[in-house]
Amino acid sequence: MSFIAATVDMAPPKADGGDTLGRRVLSAAVLAPLALAAVWFGGLAFLALILLAAVLLAWEWNGMSGGGVWTLAVHGIAAVAAVALIYWGLAGWSLLAVAGGAVAAGIVGLVTRSGPAWPSLGVVYLTLPCIALVWLRADPAIGRETILWLLAVVWATDIGAYFAGRGIGGPKLAPRFSPNKTWSGLLGGAMAAGLASAVVASVAGLGGVLALALVGAILAVVSQVGDLTESGFKRHFGVKDSSHLIPGHGGVMDRVDGLLFAVPIYALIVFVAGGTTAWS
Repeated sequence: MSFIAATVDMAPPKADGGDTLGRRVLSAAVLAPLALAAVWFGGLAFLALILLAAVLLAWEWNGMSGGGVWTLAVHGIAAVAAVALIYWGLAGWSLLAVAGGAVAAGIVGLVTRSGPAWPSLGVVYLTLPCIALVWLRADPAIGRETILWLLAVVWATDIGAYFAGRGIGGPKLAPRFSPNKTWSGLLGGAMAAGLASAVVASVAGLGGVLALALVGAILAVVSQVGDLTESGFKRHFGVKDSSHLIPGHGGVMDRVDGLLFAVPIYALIVFVAGGTTAWS
């Protein structure tokens, strides 16, 4: 999940110099084909991608929040177990692994005096999107198309928000967390996501084009809430990036902040709708 969005992030780069832009392009050129191949072929390739993402996200969260080696170990083990269980079709056990991991991480944080709240929150916040992606990709009919559709919605949100915010400007959306985001950007992102959702749904044969256009617009708002949430966490912890794993991009979490919210919400919508990603 992480490398998918990290390496194929279509949002225009910030004005931070040509050197950074060059690193962003090079990182994307190297990692994007591998990530998209994993999405396309699914199976063990996709599982490996999500497992790697889950572990890296755990590492970044632990570093940001000031946890120790034991909280990282508990978080990593819980994430790997939950992802493996959902891959084997054991959804209930997967969710139980997330809940148990959150409790165990909190206890370890309390014992090691690093605090129980952040380790517990990290397990839930970062593992649920991973298992949601595996669950959605497992649809034998259109799982691959669903993941590609989700990525298109989030990328379109970033692009639309960027250009609408820069071109229109206006009142700030949440200056306390992100001084550059505007209400016009939120609207532009939602409109771009709705359009991209309809186009991809039509081409991929997902059905229910109008319904998915609305869902895409809703997920655009959810995605931007995820972006603001991660910005809030970084401000709280006093860091600029979640890590420096991806040259020119910052950390994995920095590239998937919108997906971290959008994917579980869409998985919940699909579950409530009957467990299929096909819309009629």
